[in-house]
Amino acid sequence: MTIASATDERLTDDFILPFQIGDTAVRGRIVRLAGAIDDILGRHRFDDDLSELLGEAAALVTAMGASLKFDGKLIFQAHGEGPVSMLVADYAADGSLRATASRAAEPANGRGLKALMGKGHMVLTIDQGPDMERYQGVTPLDAPTLEEAAVAYFDQSEQIPTAVRLAVGRMSRPGEVPVWRAGAIIAQFVPGEGGDRERGEATLRTDEDREIWERSAAFLRTTQADELLDPGITAETLLYRLFHEDGVRVFDAKPVRSACGCGPARIESVLERYEPSELADLAENGVIGVSCEFCRTEYKFSPEGRHLSVI
Repeated sequence: MTIASATDERLTDDFILPFQIGDTAVRGRIVRLAGAIDDILGRHRFDDDLSELLGEAAALVTAMGASLKFDGKLIFQAHGEGPVSMLVADYAADGSLRATASRAAEPANGRGLKALMGKGHMVLTIDQGPDMERYQGVTPLDAPTLEEAAVAYFDQSEQIPTAVRLAVGRMSRPGEVPVWRAGAIIAQFVPGEGGDRERGEATLRTDEDREIWERSAAFLRTTQADELLDPGITAETLLYRLFHEDGVRVFDAKPVRSACGCGPARIESVLERYEPSELADLAENGVIGVSCEFCRTEYKFSPEGRHLSVI
């Protein structure tokens, strides 16, 4: 069996590949991040445990945000009471991705979502632009892994059967420096033309629906970390391994890039909202310093709020 494709062009890294299992209502996406996630995690220089969790959040929001049908943004936030107090990652419809985290002073007792964040909540926000209303879903953060937390979110907030696998790690070719890579595969049962459905509408209406979904989800859960991370295993190869018995179609891949969106003009527009006396209070040695939490770029501004330099 060959995998049916809408295009012969292939991206090897930093892409989202949509797919559909046979003629069923099971649709999904594979995400492969290389340079984009290495740039994000390299800028933050977190410990490996937090880097892995933040990489999972970035891969997850990319896989979820790829389903946006408008020029907007999907924002993932997790707030907890553990050593890591906050995770933030957002994906825009143009393919730009960014992520950051806040870590408390106390050391972590292990790796993974529960060990690093403890009790808390997860928020997913769909930002459709300044003239549109935001949609926001909130669920408790009580799952041991981010994979399970994502499945719980879709089950509770969207009523969409969902299966997710995430992987993050450092990999290198012989003679090269190890670099961060991240991957995700997500599948959902979304009936209707093009996957459209009303929010809260029942999806698994029949025994056949349930059988199709349970079979697809079971196959997806067998995905191993190396199959998502190893550049020698193509996304098409992975899909063939998982779903060759039922057939799978792949569609046009979409590129992903690390892009923050901060800049001198945007920061100046924020500083313009302050009174001159407030700007003077912000200045140290005649300079206002601003550091972007996402890309760690440091900007310097005059006491009047005018841009001076970038570090």
